[in-house]
Amino acid sequence: MTFRIRAAREDDLKYLYEMAKLTGGGFTNLPPDRNALIAKLERSTLAFAHDEDEPRDEAFVLVLENIDTGEVRGTSQIFTKVGQRWPFYSYRVATLTKHSEALGRTFRAEILNLVNDLEGSSEVGGLFLHPGERAGGLGLLLARSRYLFIARHRARFADRVLAELRGIIDEAGGSPFWDGVAGRFFGMSFQDADQFNAIHGNQFIADLMPRHPVYIAMLPEAARCVVGLPHPTGRAAMRMLENEGFAYEKYVDIFDGGPSMTARTDQIATVRDRREGKVVEVAGGGAPSILSTGRLGDFRACLGEVTLRGDGIAIDPQAARALGVDIGATLHHVER
Repeated sequence: MTFRIRAAREDDLKYLYEMAKLTGGGFTNLPPDRNALIAKLERSTLAFAHDEDEPRDEAFVLVLENIDTGEVRGTSQIFTKVGQRWPFYSYRVATLTKHSEALGRTFRAEILNLVNDLEGSSEVGGLFLHPGERAGGLGLLLARSRYLFIARHRARFADRVLAELRGIIDEAGGSPFWDGVAGRFFGMSFQDADQFNAIHGNQFIADLMPRHPVYIAMLPEAARCVVGLPHPTGRAAMRMLENEGFAYEKYVDIFDGGPSMTARTDQIATVRDRREGKVVEVAGGGAPSILSTGRLGDFRACLGEVTLRGDGIAIDPQAARALGVDIGATLHHVER
């Protein structure tokens, strides 16, 4: 089987909806709601059609397609500039230090501050790979193809990229962090708040969330224990982000307490290390790589093999087929 990344189309809705029902909650960028997904695909179509090099509030949806069957088996998303339509809120974990001369002791307390520090950043998110395809490096392809897309359209993106990882969700689909913090003020379950946010945005957070710092030591133990921790299914994603140069800088999601990781765009490993080459031969046997071609709606990426030649590169026949290219095409490539 041969897979490729391509721009999502409106007729991909049925596949996205079926995958959305498999996420298990806490996956705001892929809600199991047909109308929300239709709106997301329409917004993505407009972004792919817009060809001016300027950062603005846009969202690109990419899909992983089995080119032998036409089925979509995964998806990921890229947001050019967050916090433009609705405020982008995070909690920042900070340390408050106080000293008592009378007691001769110094006290340190961790607190959660509600901040907009990450507003204006670009964001990579919405990555979901169908459980039947979680082998063969397809998750890596979904993740890293986003950075090749950013590199190919660099002027459309900010100088900082963030990635939010889903936090700890219990067996009932609830969030210990939500129950211990925001849930006390909103009178909503995590599932209800998560669904509302996915469909309507998070302006209700601005309307109702208290502005005062929250002392972590005063939270229930179940909430304290999950601050900044990724969902078990997101640990591999966190390692991939770290390999790309992303770091956890004490920002956590306001809903489930999952970590938000950030990187300088031009220092993301895939962006920094990619190379451009002209195809001079189609032949297998090279270094395992991720390859991409095309701009905007014509963007495609796949796994393949690349051999450096004096005047260009050789790529394997499967990659040439997946990308729809032949000798003379110019590609971006980066080693796996």
